[in-house]
Amino acid sequence: MASWSEFAADEPRLADGIRLLMQQYGPGFGYLATVRSDGGPRVHPVSPVITDDGLYCFVIDSPKRRDLERDGRYALHSFPAEESDDEAYVAGRARPVTDDATVARLAFAARAAPHADWRLFEFSVDVAMLARREQSVGGPSELASRPAVQVWLDPAGAAPQAVRPVPASSGRHHRRAA
Repeated sequence: MASWSEFAADEPRLADGIRLLMQQYGPGFGYLATVRSDGGPRVHPVSPVITDDGLYCFVIDSPKRRDLERDGRYALHSFPAEESDDEAYVAGRARPVTDDATVARLAFAARAAPHADWRLFEFSVDVAMLARREQSVGGPSELASRPAVQVWLDPAGAAPQAVRPVPASSGRHHRRAA
């Protein structure tokens, strides 16, 4: 499980592209998917906090927080852009941040409500994806509809059952041996 800073050091352009989409409306905005106790998915809008040190999220007392406390698996997807169909995605594991200085620093920086019942989580990055779609002036075409996709897989992670090649226009890709 790589931290955001480890991922960003390995793939700075990809990390910058993901950060731009997550923060396209100012503070972070995206959809957080968690795993319900019955194994099903749960999706909620959230405001992720991306710093040079990590990817974080303040989560109030809610079903999504209980999901993260019970089973830290998550997926985070950018909110749709107004000007394009570009999208960003990261997935990994969430863990509660217990360092009071880190919590206080991020709460101040993110203007987190001081009296709310929230908990700060840090998200590791096992998978990161950025898809960019060219805008077509003359209408939809097959070439314009194909996204340029960059995928990063944590090289230190466990091998997946199967990894399918993903077409990409640029960037280095890490694939775990199957």
